[in-house]
Amino acid sequence: MTATTKTKTGKKPGRPRKVVDTPIKQLQLPNPPLAFEVLDLASKQRSVNKKVEVLKTYEHVSLKMLLLWNFDESVQSALPDGEVPYESYDEQTSSSGTLSKKIDLETRKMYETGSFSIGNADVQGRTTIRRECKNFYHFVKGGNDAMKNLRRESMFINLLQGLHPLEAEILALVKDKKLESKYKISRSIVEEAYPDIVWRDRA
Repeated sequence: MTATTKTKTGKKPGRPRKVVDTPIKQLQLPNPPLAFEVLDLASKQRSVNKKVEVLKTYEHVSLKMLLLWNFDESVQSALPDGEVPYESYDEQTSSSGTLSKKIDLETRKMYETGSFSIGNADVQGRTTIRRECKNFYHFVKGGNDAMKNLRRESMFINLLQGLHPLEAEILALVKDKKLESKYKISRSIVEEAYPDIVWRDRA
């Protein structure tokens, strides 16, 4: 009697999974998107090329102005550094405090409702960075130096209160050149995405 043996056929070792970025076409933003939506999408991409692709896809003059303000050392804010006083009013509550506290509250609400985007809709009478970028010159040195500081600060706070909280946060970060503290976007990425930006601190 001949003994037979079974040959074990083990599974072939699988190939290591390649980590890739999610295709931009699968992550379509509202048209037009809000600034925080574009920056958040770009920030979440793993590769420099994909970050650049997002910025190019959603290119807008307001976005370039924000990034220039943040990264160009020659562009200096005419506003005080640090936290921004903030007051808000809605149908149910009246509150005052700081912008960061308001953002925390609003972000918590968005997580609860599962909605982070208002797209191009003028929800609750809010404006957008796209609409307001024409007024940025008031907030940097050399833009409108004749304006009284109190008037400038009041104008800035009023602007923030009219924006989506996460758009307001971007302006507060850019004011202090701290955009990279939240979004993983560097100046070199911006330079690659927008070669037409004229950087004055290179002169």
